[in-house]
Amino acid sequence: MIKYCLTALIILLNSFQAAAEEMDIVVVGLFANQAVVEVNGERHLLKVGKSTAEGIKLISANSTEAVLEVKGKKQTFPLGDRISTDFSPPPEQPEVSLWPTDGMYLTTGTVNGYNVDFLVDTGASAVALNAATARRLGIDFYRGEQVGVRTASGTGYGYKVTLDYVQIDDIKLYNVAAVVLDGPEPSTALLGMSFLGQLDIEHNGERLDLRQKY
Repeated sequence: MIKYCLTALIILLNSFQAAAEEMDIVVVGLFANQAVVEVNGERHLLKVGKSTAEGIKLISANSTEAVLEVKGKKQTFPLGDRISTDFSPPPEQPEVSLWPTDGMYLTTGTVNGYNVDFLVDTGASAVALNAATARRLGIDFYRGEQVGVRTASGTGYGYKVTLDYVQIDDIKLYNVAAVVLDGPEPSTALLGMSFLGQLDIEHNGERLDLRQKY
């Protein structure tokens, strides 16, 4: 008898799980801080912070869109937008956390398949490499457009190039603009805004969080 009860309970739990996975969600009405959400054909008027019986929570709403938390993930719904039963949340954004060394954020990355030590520099408009590093990476920088640059020693010249990719841990960006300085500077490659500008950057105390956008 116990065995049959356990079997029935498992079937029941599986049925609940299947029902949860088969939710059909559509926003049919929008107001300031309120939304009418239809779940499997049943409508709910939600205020910000409130949830349906299925656990769908309204995070925010205005006249054009609502932000709902579904299965622990936030999703933006314009009016009439629908999530089908095969909904899956967007992939996690690759993120890197850095801590300062003597006030500077240093990290090791990969450029075109080669390891490169970087100094994170939001004041640099582009990734910057010295001539020796560029040669090690196999970059024929003399073919690039010559530009004037400022260095710690004064003004000089550099060459615009495009790097096939730059990767810091799980963050990987392709076709990244860079400048190669024809000399020993910078002694450590600069991770400038041609890379950083494509990321979400956040300071949390001393920690610097870099997050790839999609």
